[in-house]
Amino acid sequence: MTTLSLLLLMCLLSKSSSLAPSLPPLHVKTANHIPLAQKAMAYFDASPDPYHAVASSIEMLGADFVELKDDEPYNLVPGGKYYFTRNKSTLVAFTVGASYTNNSANGGASVGGFKIIGGHTDSPNLKIKPRSKRTASGCIQLGVECYGGGLWHTWFDRDLGISGRVLLRRSDDNHKIEQRLVRLDRAILRVSNLAIHLQSVEERKAFAVNKEDHLSPILAMEAQKALSMPTGVVGSDDKEEDGADNNKKTTTKTKDDGWTEYQEPLLLQLVADELGVSVKDIVDFELNLYDVQKASLGGAYSEFIHSGRLDNLASCFLAVQALAEHDVEGDTDISLVALFDHEEVGSSSAVGAGSPIMADAVKRISSALLAGSSSSSTDDLYQATISKSFCLSVDQAHAVHPNYASKHEKNHQPKMNDGMVIKRNANQRYATNGMTGVLMREVARRSGLPPIQEFVVRNDCACGSTIGPIISSNTGIRAIDMGCPQLSMHSIRETMGVCDLTNGLALFKAFFKIFREVDNDVEQ
Repeated sequence: MTTLSLLLLMCLLSKSSSLAPSLPPLHVKTANHIPLAQKAMAYFDASPDPYHAVASSIEMLGADFVELKDDEPYNLVPGGKYYFTRNKSTLVAFTVGASYTNNSANGGASVGGFKIIGGHTDSPNLKIKPRSKRTASGCIQLGVECYGGGLWHTWFDRDLGISGRVLLRRSDDNHKIEQRLVRLDRAILRVSNLAIHLQSVEERKAFAVNKEDHLSPILAMEAQKALSMPTGVVGSDDKEEDGADNNKKTTTKTKDDGWTEYQEPLLLQLVADELGVSVKDIVDFELNLYDVQKASLGGAYSEFIHSGRLDNLASCFLAVQALAEHDVEGDTDISLVALFDHEEVGSSSAVGAGSPIMADAVKRISSALLAGSSSSSTDDLYQATISKSFCLSVDQAHAVHPNYASKHEKNHQPKMNDGMVIKRNANQRYATNGMTGVLMREVARRSGLPPIQEFVVRNDCACGSTIGPIISSNTGIRAIDMGCPQLSMHSIRETMGVCDLTNGLALFKAFFKIFREVDNDVEQ
């Protein structure tokens, strides 16, 4: 190197060093949003299925919220905080405003309404089939069923754990069966891709997934199982040839019960060990697979969250957090959060948004709070309650994708970290109309929040739907569909902006706080 070259290099290094302090620190644009994002990420990680999502939500609510039982009368008071669950996968929690009044006893007609935030606890995933045993080519696999409309190619080559609900026969009383939640939070299963060298050109282009044949995860090798399974475990001595009927009963050392003999013994042992019970105590289970990779911050400024199940755990987290922080003093209404199961498969179940849960909750809560009213006026007061009620149906929205921007209608391209999104569809796939849109935009305006973004699907694309139209048509309650913008919806791992969590929480809290004021000021 010449002297001149050395001098030029030293000059460049000197300038680079002098410029370094002016570069923005890592979190400069998002520092204020990180604490809430980290709390949300912990919630996402703790909620791999609807059962755990409900349990995590109840933990967030805290001890001030009292559990209500279906088979006991509701004893509700102004200022009270309550919740109930159905199937342990759907949650309804609410607060009664401290200023809630029923003036009907004095000849008046004043009654509070319901301010509702509705979401769903389920996400697309692979569920273990009722008969889980499956083997092929010397590998122990599990039979799985696709739940919802997942981007199934994203499930390949991921580290998969198992979670869900297990039904156990009590060891001290074999007539009683109890429920326990289980989470095997480690890389137990994997759905492996086929090597590129073994694919034809056409197969590489298509990457078509046969959901029955290609999505069965590998649990272990049969040879290793034979060496490691403890003696006496149900089915541990069984042999099956490749291609054998996996529905064939296992020869067991215990009496067949019509269920156990069709389960993979290694799966049963793993679940039993995790719960600290005997395999023979397991009566049934509802288990699903999930990606064990934890939620993480991403982007140069940590402006993104990468996680599984953002659709719709992000909405659940914000709704529960807003209710937990809601101040009931001065509130004249019931503030309620309803998180339903089975939205991803149409909501038509005993615990989905299409069930009577919402309508029954409104009636039962109203009746309990209207106790003492004459029977002739109760129905009228209930209808007045419905007319004063409003449902904010929250489900994640589609942010514009920089690589596929043409998939969005050009004037409706929501961006991440730019605030919440109102979703509209003229064919009523979403519940939003002009009036409900104005009400929420006014809530945002009066609270000093960013203007709400708008989303409309292109005319040449199909439009999804949410629980909004279902709740509105079942109850007559006005509704709007909204959500935080995100990318990769229904992928095993999705992306959203950290600022949108802050914006969403602020909007939900403002909804609970000032909706009555806004509603009274807007001509209906």
